[in-house]
Amino acid sequence: MLPWLPEHPIHFPPMSAALNDPDGLLAAGGALDSGWLLAAYRRGIFPWYSDDQPILWWSPDPRMVLFPKELKVRRSLAKRLRHAGFTITANRAFDAVITACAEPRAGQPSTWITDEMRAAYQRLHALGAAHSVEVWHGDELVGGLYGVALGPMFFGESMFTRVADASKVALVHLARAMAAGGGRLIDCQMHTDHLASLGARNIARGTFIGYLETWLGKPPPVEPDDLSFTPACWSFAVPGELGGAFQ
Repeated sequence: MLPWLPEHPIHFPPMSAALNDPDGLLAAGGALDSGWLLAAYRRGIFPWYSDDQPILWWSPDPRMVLFPKELKVRRSLAKRLRHAGFTITANRAFDAVITACAEPRAGQPSTWITDEMRAAYQRLHALGAAHSVEVWHGDELVGGLYGVALGPMFFGESMFTRVADASKVALVHLARAMAAGGGRLIDCQMHTDHLASLGARNIARGTFIGYLETWLGKPPPVEPDDLSFTPACWSFAVPGELGGAFQ
């Protein structure tokens, strides 16, 4: 039976309770406030559900991750990085990025980024824990991504593109910024061919949790009622590396 979490206190079941089918479903309930989200990420857990469902918490096995120094930039993408005329920014248009990510994709009637989910990450952004990378062509926002940064880790949530490769440009910038500043791992959550083409790969959930506990510390069984977190230990800026301006 799937564990149901009360809104208080903040407490997750052990990872051994996660289901194999569907892969990684751990619990339902709890709340979507900043305390719950911060507690979830430091444990390798993330929320994912639709409007007609309760809050569902996941930790799949295996876990897809990208080590920044393993980033692969194919020749065609490298050419676009140099010549497409993109400008990259960070945390300049968080609301616009998450709104664009929430737009239904082709062939999908709805989105998992509900109004409740969007508001929750906007609160995390106000705290300084959630961040966005934006890709511009002139004054037009053409791509980007958002997620949560804790210490040397970035937990990617979603990305979008309105022109060819713009989301890849955002991820390349993020990976290069992390590699230059001491970032260690980008959590991609689940396998996609899109991410695999950029060098992301699967690791065992136990290995992923080991990285979390090494870099962020082992979390307490019950989370205290505070909003403290380990901020990103690296800068989002990599001036000059993308063949275009970083602003």
